[in-house]
Amino acid sequence: MNQRPPGFVRIIAGHLRGSKLPVADRPGLRPSSDRVRETLFNWLQAKVAGARVLDLFAGTGALGFEAASRGAAAVVLVERDPALAQSLRDSQARFKLEGVQVVQADALAWLSGPATSRFDLVFLDPPFDGGLWEPAAQRLAPWLAPGAWIYVESPHKMQASWPCAWRLHREGQTRDVRFTLFQSRNGQAPETADTLHAQPSPQV
Repeated sequence: MNQRPPGFVRIIAGHLRGSKLPVADRPGLRPSSDRVRETLFNWLQAKVAGARVLDLFAGTGALGFEAASRGAAAVVLVERDPALAQSLRDSQARFKLEGVQVVQADALAWLSGPATSRFDLVFLDPPFDGGLWEPAAQRLAPWLAPGAWIYVESPHKMQASWPCAWRLHREGQTRDVRFTLFQSRNGQAPETADTLHAQPSPQV
């Protein structure tokens, strides 16, 4: 049986607009759709330029490279799979992005280490079958700059408990996914977590 050939996603805007990112045939690899990414970055508007960005579970790097294309000052891409991490490095070299760093590591283990930087914007979009949203959210606080933005992409019916310090800013959904933008109130570690009950989600 022949392996399905890899596809591509395109960077939507910025100085890398139209550039292709390869999509390998890997279990759980599911790049954010063009429509969802366009909506997200419309929400973020001028918040990306100059930001320090963390793309956890980076996969294709579609979110992180989109941020770099739109003027982010620094982008860290964390990916566990060695082949995907190498693909991210290849894209970083091809685009000549000195501000992009690829870290090959398990995201939860990496978050549990010393917080060596504070990020203004975090993308949290793990494989949908891993149940990794809450464990990652619980480890993020030391890595967040005050007022940081956190983007979460998940199955549209998933219920989760998020840190109390995260304020719901915007939310949308497609047939398959829910995508949510939070803002951290203070960037400090919360003592408890509550489930956020959002208003009905706009369709994209």
